[in-house]
Amino acid sequence: MKIAIVHDFFCNLGGSDQVAVVLHQLYPDAPVYTLVVSDRNRQGEMLEGMEIRTSFIQRLPLSRRRHEIYLPLFPLAIESFDVTGFDLVLSSSHACAKGVIPAPEALHICYCHTPARYAWDLSYLYARHAPWLLRGYIAVVMHRFRVWDLSTVARVDHFVANSRFVARRIKRYYRRPSTVIHPPVDTAYFTPGGERGDYYLVVSRLTAYKQIDLAIEAFNRLGKPLWVVGDGPERRRLQAMAGPKVRFLGALPREGVRDAMRGCQALIFPGKEDFGITPVEVQATGRPVAAYGRGGALESVIDGVTGALFEEQTCEALLEAVDRIAHLSLDQEVIRQHAGQFDREVFCRKMTGLIQEKWDEHQVPDGF
Repeated sequence: MKIAIVHDFFCNLGGSDQVAVVLHQLYPDAPVYTLVVSDRNRQGEMLEGMEIRTSFIQRLPLSRRRHEIYLPLFPLAIESFDVTGFDLVLSSSHACAKGVIPAPEALHICYCHTPARYAWDLSYLYARHAPWLLRGYIAVVMHRFRVWDLSTVARVDHFVANSRFVARRIKRYYRRPSTVIHPPVDTAYFTPGGERGDYYLVVSRLTAYKQIDLAIEAFNRLGKPLWVVGDGPERRRLQAMAGPKVRFLGALPREGVRDAMRGCQALIFPGKEDFGITPVEVQATGRPVAAYGRGGALESVIDGVTGALFEEQTCEALLEAVDRIAHLSLDQEVIRQHAGQFDREVFCRKMTGLIQEKWDEHQVPDGF
């Protein structure tokens, strides 16, 4: 059986990229098709050993630093990949990877991190943060992308959702069922250790929908240390609003992220995420999470046991959750054990089992 893996792009190395890497570890002979790889990531250890085949976007100006400017070309680029020689196509998709065109007799399983957020439920948020002269253009691009996105649903034989929250979105937008398999977390790496500091922690890409401004506003008011790990287009604005107790550390190496998690009082997770690997990683170190009680956090954080959930995206609600954590008697080992159900080995076992099941079904001739 010849297998191909298709992933949107390797640029920010977030949770979706980790899924693609683990899929390749399961099927190391499979080439990986992707629109673009940033120069930094191509040289990093994470992608070592992969046979990566990029699209024409890789050769366009600025693409390895600002791939998003070529979004109107994503459909053309993903359809340019010739995967007709493969029996099984595994796509890891949060943008356009599911739109690859497999051979008629091939099996296509899509691990869907989310229907493209910027084209569907967050399209208005992205438009509001764009320069007003570009808003009309963006509206047209998003409309055309949505039309194309829906047209590609029939190319997928089976959807896998990374959370129950995403499964509901797949059902709403694509009118398709899906199997929920949570993404892999390296709990063998994210372990307890070291002394707890006095700071709270944010680990995130600094984009608008992550709602990091809510955390900064709350900790400006609280007057306690907040460390912000990560980078992104919102960094300059967030730094401008940050008080003296808020410290921006930028993008850290993996070991630095783990050390920051081990030493924090709690992780602050103010956005509505599809799943959110970061809260599970910090729980694997035995530290709790204060999370907005919507989306994937409802599946990864147990209120009163591994952290505290807040119902509204307001400073008052977030500060109440922080105060609750300070007064709860949370057990570090219980928190870590909870994170274990999202371990990489659990993901691998469930994914290989599902792939084999769907492959066996695919081999049964029609009419039998």
